[in-house]
Amino acid sequence: MKNKETLNTVWKYRPGDVVTLRVARLSELGAFLDAGTGSTSDDILLHRLQQTGDIKEGDKVRVYLYLDPSRRLTASMKLPKMREGQLAYAKVLSVTKDGGFVDIGAERGVFLPYRQMRGHVSPGQMVWIKLYRDKSGRPAVTMRVEDDIVKASRPAEGIKVGDEVSGTVYNILGDGFFIFTKQRYIAFLHSSEVPRGKLDFGQEITGRVTYIREDGRINISLRLQKEEALISDTDNIYKFLLIRNGKMPYCDSTHTEIIKQKFGISKAAFKRALGHLMKEGKVCQDCGWTYLAGVIDEDNGR
Repeated sequence: MKNKETLNTVWKYRPGDVVTLRVARLSELGAFLDAGTGSTSDDILLHRLQQTGDIKEGDKVRVYLYLDPSRRLTASMKLPKMREGQLAYAKVLSVTKDGGFVDIGAERGVFLPYRQMRGHVSPGQMVWIKLYRDKSGRPAVTMRVEDDIVKASRPAEGIKVGDEVSGTVYNILGDGFFIFTKQRYIAFLHSSEVPRGKLDFGQEITGRVTYIREDGRINISLRLQKEEALISDTDNIYKFLLIRNGKMPYCDSTHTEIIKQKFGISKAAFKRALGHLMKEGKVCQDCGWTYLAGVIDEDNGR
């Protein structure tokens, strides 16, 4: 004899189903919905706290089915915002050693198995997910959505190099990041075009179009254009000198990696900014150090 959970989850309905059921009877707990098995013991509880409006015996209600803490099939009138096979940009509710739970708009979060995670996932993080059913038939989500996003994307049109686009990271490779823009374009952001720090899965960014490919995809950058970057880099170096009492042990000959670590810019950009400051008479260099104008004399050569 099959038990109640087997009848409900395998024979007729499964967790994650959205179905229309008839209210068989009412009780203090809520409403019991006809599970269609011919046995009232199989009726599914729609607790009064999971009801979004008044209902009466005989009504037909559309509900979302899920397992309660006792693993009984239970109903809610709060329906999910996505269906099986669909993509969504959703919030991570919690994370455990086995995985996480993601908000799809239903009564409860849906399980994100650890093996379906990408990168470091944290509560509150927004991520791209796809809803599917696991081997047991229960709903789950995966962050491995790159193939589905390619299918959902469209070629970039009506834009030009220099335009800004906004989107979210859906895949990360060794040399850069793939972005799904609000216009449903696929954009590639090379790691060298990300000044300071790294990006994470689901992170929202706004970048500048640097190249439009023949296949309709685009390349973008988070760096400022050279003219804007020169102003920004010059200002940052000048402020850095002010903080350090007008002197710093960095100059044209400082190693590239040190410049990258300290200022988050390339060696070429650093030299351009220093050259601009020297041309304006604001700084000078001596013995591998850079000084604000007048500081080297006061300091007697350090």
